[in-house]
Formats: sequence, structure tokens, C-alpha cells
Amino acid sequence: MIHENVEKIRKAKGVTKTHLAKKLNMSLQGYRYLENGDTRLDAERLKVIAHALGENPAIFFDSELTHSVIEKVENTNKQEVI
Repeated sequence: MIHENVEKIRKAKGVTKTHLAKKLNMSLQGYRYLENGDTRLDAERLKVIAHALGENPAIFFDSELTHSVIEKVENTNKQEVI
């Protein structure tokens, strides 16, 4: 669930896997393993990801909070278009 929420927020914010891989000092393939859930996402890495996405790490543990972040991003994007 956590890795799925990371992916959802990353996509909503338009952040690439490459960007987060660089922030984590890892390869793109290594990051893909994290986001796919093939590699354990430890607390330190989650903190780095959260900081890079401008969110609190706790967001990723709750699907409802993740959804609210995505809605907020989408609403902000809509307002910028208008």
C-alpha cells in the first residue's frame, strides 16, 4: 500500500522516477523496485521521498490522506489552467 501511495502522489505531482532515484542516490532500476514493492521501503528512504514530494511521510500510510493530497494537486492544477 505504501509504495502504491508513493507512486500515486509522485504521478499526481508530475515528478519522475528518475528525479526521486537521484534524490535517493540510487539507480532508476533500484527506484523502480522500491515503487513496485519488490524492495522494502525503509523509513529513511520514505523521508527522502516525502521531502522531495513536499509531503509528510505519514501521508503514504493512509490511502484517504493520499487521495486528499491528489485531489488538492488536481484542484491546484485546474486553477492554474483557468
